[in-house]
Amino acid sequence: MGILESRTQHSAIDPCKRGELICSILGLQAILPSYLSSSFVQAALGYIGCNAEGQFVCKDNDCWCQCSKEFPQCNCPEADILSQESYLERMREAWRQENQEFQDSDEFQSFMGKLPTQSALNSSRIQQLWRTDSALQQRYRQLESHVSLLLSKTRRSANKLFNLSKRCRMQPKIVSLRERPLDYWLQFTLSIMYCSENNQLGFYAEELRTCACPYENPPCQGVVPCEVGDGHRCASCSVDNRTRCSSCNPGYVLSHGVCKYAVPNPTDHYLGFETDLQDLELRYLLQHRDGRITTHAIFVSNDVRLNVWFDPSWRKRMLLTLKSNKFKSNRVHMLLGISLQICMTKNSTLEPGLSVYVNPFGGSHSESWTMPINQNGYPDWEKTKLDIPLDCFNWTLTLGNRWKSFFETVHFYLRSRIRTESSQGNDTVYFEPLEAMDSSQNFGYMKINSMQLYGYSMHFDPEAIQDLILQLDYPYTQGSQDSALLQLMEIRYRVNRLSPPGPLPLDLFSCLLRHRLKLSSSEVQRILTTLQTFSAKQPFYKEYEAAKLCS
Repeated sequence: MGILESRTQHSAIDPCKRGELICSILGLQAILPSYLSSSFVQAALGYIGCNAEGQFVCKDNDCWCQCSKEFPQCNCPEADILSQESYLERMREAWRQENQEFQDSDEFQSFMGKLPTQSALNSSRIQQLWRTDSALQQRYRQLESHVSLLLSKTRRSANKLFNLSKRCRMQPKIVSLRERPLDYWLQFTLSIMYCSENNQLGFYAEELRTCACPYENPPCQGVVPCEVGDGHRCASCSVDNRTRCSSCNPGYVLSHGVCKYAVPNPTDHYLGFETDLQDLELRYLLQHRDGRITTHAIFVSNDVRLNVWFDPSWRKRMLLTLKSNKFKSNRVHMLLGISLQICMTKNSTLEPGLSVYVNPFGGSHSESWTMPINQNGYPDWEKTKLDIPLDCFNWTLTLGNRWKSFFETVHFYLRSRIRTESSQGNDTVYFEPLEAMDSSQNFGYMKINSMQLYGYSMHFDPEAIQDLILQLDYPYTQGSQDSALLQLMEIRYRVNRLSPPGPLPLDLFSCLLRHRLKLSSSEVQRILTTLQTFSAKQPFYKEYEAAKLCS
């Protein structure tokens, strides 16, 4: 033990001699008494493994030195740690040098010199050009290979440094390197192009098209050309000022060097649509049959005369028409409501049934649509009994702003039914007059005292719309054709929006062209085809469908 005690005074043992010492210890252990063997081995391991600065301990597959008070850092091999830290610094410098050499290479500089400058590039476009440059691709693969080797060495050294220092009181300087992916070089390329003024290199924010510079003054941002592409981007950049557009994509117009979404010019001077009256006001005016919203339509019927009793057993046809094509060619009309006053003889079992058809702009009766009364939310007749000796009722249909629509002629078909009690006496049953048991029976008479349409007239300029259509073939100036098409699309949308409820809107616009502008069917179809072709080129395109009404 004297020999061991004398050796504990040394600060270190040559690692090359430790194997020989362990063999000697094992040999001495064999000849020592058993009561000395364990303590001898423990002391010897502390001498060899801990440089006599602590007790060698092993637990849970891990061994370390339990340092004595005189040597609190016995588990921290400073020389080995400093050596590994120095090695990692050299690896970092080699990594930086590899990236710098790639940046300065002829291949990369040649690639930068060939990039187009007439319009702004983005990372996707840079990547496309990168992949087509074979020399640059080969040089980049060389960079990847060298950097991969450096990263592998760095990871091994960092792991070794971590193991050496895991019981040190101070944390080591561990250098962590990472490979620069292709996205980094694409971003770096954009930054060189647009953020390298005044000997600075900033960071180019692609979405914002601006630079983040190291210093505010002087700025690093250079000229960023306009962006060429689809939608709101430019179709081409200006030669005089690359930051501004010189032309735009379909659906957009050039405004102060920027492409903006094309909005049609106002169409109110072609065709009026709106009224200042609100729904409550309209209902009040309709209930009081106010003269301000009455339309002076002409009553026509071969079956019925107003205020004259008639036998309602057979269907009666009546109509109210404005004859605008003859008398008011510069006006179109909006229907807001209908009012009829119907009287029955006393104790009559007949129940009037009305079907109403609306012809929007003229033409034949077949070009009318049927009012879906009391269907899909559409209004129903409101019946009010008059305080007079006869059984007279006011029938009122209020459309209001929600269900208003264009009208030129309104057709009425009156077909009465017989009202009677069922055999059980609980329900009301209706029969057609000819289905009654006794056809000679008199079921009463009926008369219509008045029929009135309510609505308002709007400005309509057929010559101006004809001029718009003419510009489809003979535009006045560059861009006037697109402007005319946008306005016609807007007029079509606003006209067809006033269709009755249904799976598809009715093509009232074609009826307007056909009967108020006197266009032929082929001319109308050509206009619709032109509008469809133009709208298909617009952003946010959605196919437009409308049900045919007029031939």
